[in-house]
Amino acid sequence: MRKFYTIAMIALLVVGCSNRQKEADVDLIRNPMSAEGYDTKEKMPKIAFDENQHDFGRLSAGESISYSFHFRNTGNADLIISSASATCGCTVADYPKGRIVPGGEGYVTVTFKSAGKSGQQFQEVTIVTNAQPSTYKLRIVAQVGR
Repeated sequence: MRKFYTIAMIALLVVGCSNRQKEADVDLIRNPMSAEGYDTKEKMPKIAFDENQHDFGRLSAGESISYSFHFRNTGNADLIISSASATCGCTVADYPKGRIVPGGEGYVTVTFKSAGKSGQQFQEVTIVTNAQPSTYKLRIVAQVGR
């Protein structure tokens, strides 16, 4: 039995320490800031949402509802959304996983599950991109009744 644990620990160590990190596309990482200020000549993506907040209105407890926030890449380089995280487990966001070319459009769909909630609800989703600024906040509001 002791031999089994030793072999299992070695296997875990080998698998856990392997260098399998995916390398980022270097041409997608840009930093337009310098000691002199913002470089406006640098090609950068820019995310522009039609709106940053949506009010679901009145919901029944236990109801699950979604809203899609429309956005456009108004910059001059490919936009990549790397994550979308919510302030609560009751809210999840789905977003495009590929590149959005300049002028391209997409949606971030936010789903709110009102189970176990009551009263006025404010939830926030933080979008992380390769644009400047790199984060953008979307908000949803709902009044959950019993």
